[in-house]
Amino acid sequence: MTSRREDSALYKIPGEDGDPRRGMNGRAATSFLRNCPSLCSTEKIMVAFKGIWTQSFWRSVSGEFLAMLIFVLLSLGSTINWGEKSNPPPADLVLISLCFGLSIATLVQCFGHISGAHINPAVTTALVCTKKLSLAKAVFYIIAQCLGAIAGAGILYLVTPEGVRGNLGVTTINSKLSIGHGLVVEMFITFELVFTVFATCDSKRQDLKGSPALAIGFAVTIGHLFAINYTGASMNPARSFGPAVITGKWENHWVYWVGPLMGAIIAAALYDYLFCPDPDMKRRLKQVLSKSSFPSGRYMEVEDNKSQVDVEDLMIKPGSIHVIDVDRDEKKEKDPTNEVLSSV
Repeated sequence: MTSRREDSALYKIPGEDGDPRRGMNGRAATSFLRNCPSLCSTEKIMVAFKGIWTQSFWRSVSGEFLAMLIFVLLSLGSTINWGEKSNPPPADLVLISLCFGLSIATLVQCFGHISGAHINPAVTTALVCTKKLSLAKAVFYIIAQCLGAIAGAGILYLVTPEGVRGNLGVTTINSKLSIGHGLVVEMFITFELVFTVFATCDSKRQDLKGSPALAIGFAVTIGHLFAINYTGASMNPARSFGPAVITGKWENHWVYWVGPLMGAIIAAALYDYLFCPDPDMKRRLKQVLSKSSFPSGRYMEVEDNKSQVDVEDLMIKPGSIHVIDVDRDEKKEKDPTNEVLSSV
């Protein structure tokens, strides 16, 4: 049986006493932590999730959830056909398009200062690609948007009579189109929407007048007026995801994720990196692409600013020379009254 002193030594932190046989000293432990791959990856993850565990962030996430719930509930409600089941009237494309567009415009105006009012995983993805939103925060945003879409479609399913529910606004590709054509249509209408979002919310522009929220709503309306007969005009992966979960209809559902995400990324890249780049990034690109950046011959003269500074420091400047009296210093050293000699 070990004594209390020996027992406490068993639980001693390695390296606490600097003994290399038991552990590492503080400096070695720090070096080990820096070089450990698993700990480094953990540190990167913590940096990526910095700012998530705050009240303001979760207020933004809850805002995205509520905004998507209201959007799906109201917008999908306009697709419900209340006519007789035996002879239903054709869908009112103008009514559906205006309901989707005006709903987005209203919600952007209401939630823009709370969460940024993405209300669309494609918009969130575009902001990540242009480094306006961190990937960790985008994951929570997209999850909240999808859950809000499911909740909105579920509420609509509960309050709508069974005889008129139909497919509950599930987006499907027209039977006369191929899957590839449907993918292209979704890509282009989402491109138009995301490009409008970036153009109307650009802080670098000084010519903006009117309401950005209304412009975004018009972009959604135009996309629906064009593409309802083609693909149902999703423009929003979460909008298609919600009713698909409630009804269990997943036919060609991947098109409504791949198409909008592709269109959003292309629109964001073209606007932010080609048409209206950031001034700092534009200056860096000019430096990279300038002729001086590429050597014209085999050898290139390198201008070393550091060497010039060193030469200037070595130059003798007026007033920098001081005369030292050696004899006086020797007398001081030999002076027995001085106990401490001045150091040179």
